[in-house]
This record gives sequence, structure tokens and C-alpha cells, in this order.
Amino acid sequence: MSINTVGVIGAGQMGNGIAHVFAVAGYDVVLTDISDDALKAAVALIDRNLDRQIGKGLITAAAKAEAMKHITTTPKLTDLGQTDLIIEAATERETIKQAIFEDLLPHLKPDTILTSNTSSISITRLASRTDRPEKFMGFHFMNPVPIMQLVELIRGIATDEATFKTCQGVVEKLGKTSTASEDFPAFIVNRILMPMINEAIYTLYEGVGSVQSIDTSLKLGANHPMGPLELADFIGLDTCLAIMNVLHDGLADTKYRPCPLLTKYVEAGWLGRKTQRGFYDYRGEVPVPTR
Repeated sequence: MSINTVGVIGAGQMGNGIAHVFAVAGYDVVLTDISDDALKAAVALIDRNLDRQIGKGLITAAAKAEAMKHITTTPKLTDLGQTDLIIEAATERETIKQAIFEDLLPHLKPDTILTSNTSSISITRLASRTDRPEKFMGFHFMNPVPIMQLVELIRGIATDEATFKTCQGVVEKLGKTSTASEDFPAFIVNRILMPMINEAIYTLYEGVGSVQSIDTSLKLGANHPMGPLELADFIGLDTCLAIMNVLHDGLADTKYRPCPLLTKYVEAGWLGRKTQRGFYDYRGEVPVPTR
């Protein structure tokens, strides 16, 4: 299967990064979102991030200009119907993702591959709600997409080999590395990463250490580039909670029970960097621990 045009659903943190890397790799990208403001902000952010790559010597100014030509935006989901590959990067809620695919189905080409950037939801279940489960799979990028080298490819029970090989080839053309994961809750990266973050939150909740001492301990004691609470804020505490709930519900093991403190922060609307408050307060010049 030849992939030349790519549709990206969702212009948020993940969607704009996905559009960025595909455009740099020479694919024609159609980016859609229900919000015109989100689309304008995404294009502006891609422009700035490309400038950063120029500053680091990763791309040339000519390559940036060429990449920007490859990106078009539209508020109409149906405009993605004629693309070869679609990557859904909407909110991490299964009902929203299902509704998007149902609205899209009547407008697709017969050979269009459907994928989801979900970080934890069952690919088999999402695929079963479409007319092409054999051409559906998980295409999970890491955040921030232009920097992180890994893409998890997740086959549903019905995904055929041709679809998998095509997506594997696309990842290679992006200059990234793919790993194959079976369709179990949270796949590989988040199956390991999120319980670690959740345990760090329990460590804070139980008073074993402060935000600063926990993050410093993991950065210097385990050589992690970011502490687990700092990383949780970067990912988004609502996303962390959603993934822990998927693990807890899907695997029925109490070791995946979300920490009550994580739930409390999400209830407060303290979701991390995107809301300026989480385990750190980002409203000043320097992030300050909130506990």
C-alpha cells in the first residue's frame, strides 16, 4: 500500500507534533480539529518548532518552507476522506474516538488505513466499530513527537499483515523506530511508565517524600532526565488518570488503582503544565512544588 497523503484528527499537543513530522518527511498532511483557533495555534506552533530545528542545525530553512507547504487545515472531518492514512489524535476518551470514526466512515476510500494514537484504549474494540478492522491499528507516538524516536505499533485481533508492514514502513520514512505491541491495556511504554508515576504520587500522598525530594531522587538516583511528578505534569494529569483507569479496569489488578491524590488534582483542574498547575505551579518564572 502506498501512503502519500495523511489525515490527522486533533490539533492539540499530539496532533500538531504528528502533522509536523509527517510534513518534514514529505507527506501531504490534512489536519482537522473542531476548533478553528486550535488549528491556527497548531500551525503557529509547528512554525516555531521548525525554527527551533533550524537553530539546532537539524533542518534547513528550505526544508522548513517545504514542510509548511505540505500542511493544510480544515474544520471539516469529512475532508480527510480521500487521504491514504488517517491518524486519530483526539481526546483520550473512547466514546469520542468511536464517534469520530463513525462520522468518518462513509467518506473514506476503500483502501484508507485507519489508526489511533491512543495511549491505552483497546485497538480491537475501536476497530470493531469500523467497516475495516483489518485496516485498523494503533499508531502511538511519544510526546513531544518531533523529538521522541519511538512509535508503538499495535495490532488489533483483525489487523492484517499488509497494514502492519505499511505502517512500519511509514515509521521508517519518518526516521523513527517502531516497536510492535500486542493489544493489551496501555501497551508497552505506558504499562511500565504509568504505574511508576502512580507509585511516585502514592509516595507523595503517604508523606514519604516531598515533590522536590521524589523528583530529585529519581533524576539523580535512577538517572532519569525528568522526575516522575515533573513528567506527570508534562504528560497531563488527566491523561495519567485515564491510563491508570484503563489499566485498573482492563487488568482487574489492585496494583493499578489510581492514587487518590492524582484523582484529587484532576478534580481540582490542576492538570499540569497545560493548566499552569499540577504537582508544580508554573505561573511564575520558576516552577514551584505545590506540596
